[in-house]
Amino acid sequence: MAAALRLKAKGYDVVLVDRCLRLGGRAQVFERGGFRHDAGPTVITAPFLFEELFSLFGERFADHVQLVALTPWYRFHFADGDHFDYGGTLEDTLAEIRRISPEDEQGYKRLLAQSKRIFEAGFVRLADEPFHRFTTMLKAVPSLIRLRCYQTVWGLVTRYLKHDKLRRAFSIQPLLVGGNPFDTTSIYGLIHYLERAYGVYFAMGGTGAIVDALSALMQRQGVTIKLGTKVEQIEITHHTATGVRLADGTVLQADIVVSNADTAHLHRSMIPPHGQTLMPKLKLAAAHYSMGLFVLYFGTRRTYDNVAHHTIWLGEQYRELLHDIFSRRVLSDDFSLYLHRPTATDPSFAPPGCDSFYVLCPVPNLQASVDWAVEGPRLRDKIVAALGRTILPGLDESITDDFYMTPKDFQGDYLSVHGAGFSVAPLFRQSAWFRFHNRAEGVKNLYVVGAGTHPGAGLPGVLCSAKVVDALVKDLHSTARSGSAA
Repeated sequence: MAAALRLKAKGYDVVLVDRCLRLGGRAQVFERGGFRHDAGPTVITAPFLFEELFSLFGERFADHVQLVALTPWYRFHFADGDHFDYGGTLEDTLAEIRRISPEDEQGYKRLLAQSKRIFEAGFVRLADEPFHRFTTMLKAVPSLIRLRCYQTVWGLVTRYLKHDKLRRAFSIQPLLVGGNPFDTTSIYGLIHYLERAYGVYFAMGGTGAIVDALSALMQRQGVTIKLGTKVEQIEITHHTATGVRLADGTVLQADIVVSNADTAHLHRSMIPPHGQTLMPKLKLAAAHYSMGLFVLYFGTRRTYDNVAHHTIWLGEQYRELLHDIFSRRVLSDDFSLYLHRPTATDPSFAPPGCDSFYVLCPVPNLQASVDWAVEGPRLRDKIVAALGRTILPGLDESITDDFYMTPKDFQGDYLSVHGAGFSVAPLFRQSAWFRFHNRAEGVKNLYVVGAGTHPGAGLPGVLCSAKVVDALVKDLHSTARSGSAA
């Protein structure tokens, strides 16, 4: 959607083709028994990236979507019953740190300063920088080395913080974009300062309200939208994309093609053999994928007013659990959870006197031998029992209208290779030039946006990928001929 709007602003006639019945990709909306659930992303940071899209056409994002600043941003619930409220003002966070570990107050300030330096190098200067040329990577390497971005996020955090609870809380961010804190490059430590710089928000009506606002903007600007329509193949002639072939055999001709499909799926299944080149094949062969996701949606026939909007519920294990998920590829008996309670801010998500919930549980992707027909119901029951014992007492009696998604659903619904929740993992060897390029390798006039390309997953990442394509595609306003994009 962001790429479609940016190309429309450049003068292109744009056709957006989506295989889902509703726009938004993984940002779908589910409704069940009077309860509403955002299916995918729920955390809004860097809202200026949405504001930019509306300003391209002389409009204001705030006139169409109401954002509410959250405090706290996240509540961490630990296995011993303790909690840590993160976010709000800097003093709010420092007070919570002093309560848990006074000696870590100064270390946190130094961590925040280092995160700011990484943010300025990795986000401000590089997030919307095209990396299809290796020389761009070479120019960026010295500053990244000075910032020790060869370290992992866990390595970054443990340099500054001593208490295990704080180390867990401040290293968890890579999981929000599909990475293991013990493997993910510390450039993703910029997420911490990104949140501090711009805040954490919720859109009234949910992320689905943002999708609806973008959809309406596209319609006002004359973007053609085809829903429930699958693109089967990119049409390529002489190593140049000339359009797309739909599942029903229809061919849509285009001057340029922009793909938001899972990037690994694009290169494996949508680019015909005669369009395949060596570098994408090598990247596919060596690709390491993000974890899978088990997502449980449910309502409750009562409210849990003491539960924050965003809760990170941490189990007994941390390093061991992540090792099981990412390396051993086994479904552990332990688990950690991200709990979303939108009714803490927007009561319209549930009937009166009720709450709406979404619980995300990181699990191995489909490269693991997990029978989800068996393990899905088991994991659902274990999560309900664990939450009922802790922050949602009586959940087994109040839960209603529950359903869930497993990595099998991500594979089937979103064509995600191995059912990975966030496409290829955010490792250093899969970042910037080493990631799948925004200008497709070996195919002219084919561009790539989304989680699997530069700069990576998460709403700020995928919105910045559209900015990269914007920088790569020429502006048609100054030319006499028109162009089309699909």
